[in-house]
Amino acid sequence: MPTLNRGFALTWLGHSTFRLVTRGARVVLLDPWVESNPACPRDQKAIDKLDVMAISHGHGDHMGDAVTLGKKHKPTVVCNYEIHLFLQRKGVPNTSPMNKGGTQEVAGLKFTMVHALHSSGIEDGGQVVYGGEPCGYVLALEDGTRIFHAGDTGIHAEMALIGELYSPEIALLPIGDLFTMSPREAAVAARMLKPKYIVPMHHGTFPALTGTPDMLREELKKLKVAAEVIALRPGEALT
Repeated sequence: MPTLNRGFALTWLGHSTFRLVTRGARVVLLDPWVESNPACPRDQKAIDKLDVMAISHGHGDHMGDAVTLGKKHKPTVVCNYEIHLFLQRKGVPNTSPMNKGGTQEVAGLKFTMVHALHSSGIEDGGQVVYGGEPCGYVLALEDGTRIFHAGDTGIHAEMALIGELYSPEIALLPIGDLFTMSPREAAVAARMLKPKYIVPMHHGTFPALTGTPDMLREELKKLKVAAEVIALRPGEALT
């Protein structure tokens, strides 16, 4: 189990879903797709406490359990305005909408919404509902550690601004290709973001997602980017 000795635990539940338990014992679920997530270990599917959910965009493999968990645990739900409206219609309380460039404090943590390059339609009853624009988040923890969850995204020039403005130490980057960045694009993104550590995500869930952490390491080496790749297994935590 990789260790940074910061007093938090970041567990990869497969795909782009992470459970973060902070130094202050706050439980955050990033992109809540657990129950039908084929990569999530069975012993990790039960969520017994939840203070905050953060949703990057409207696709089912990123917010598939938002309604169920939102009603059960009543966490504060950080999301864009359109997903906020959708969840309210579904009876989810405590939504806290925001938009790109904004920062809000929730449960003692700061969430900054930043740009992502993707789509965001919500499938609902055989229809596609407008889900607003996709996003990523920079989380500032109690001790000031900054974690960047990129969401689903292609590479974009604004990543240089994210690195300049927020200096994330840990970057959770998609590498699977096809629907997001491949390892090659993710390595260039890391060159702009300048994190110390990269946790690859959105890979290995389905055969079509062909990017791997080893491929990312090779691309980083070519670019002489010094970030360390921490390749978690589903259910494994960076503590």
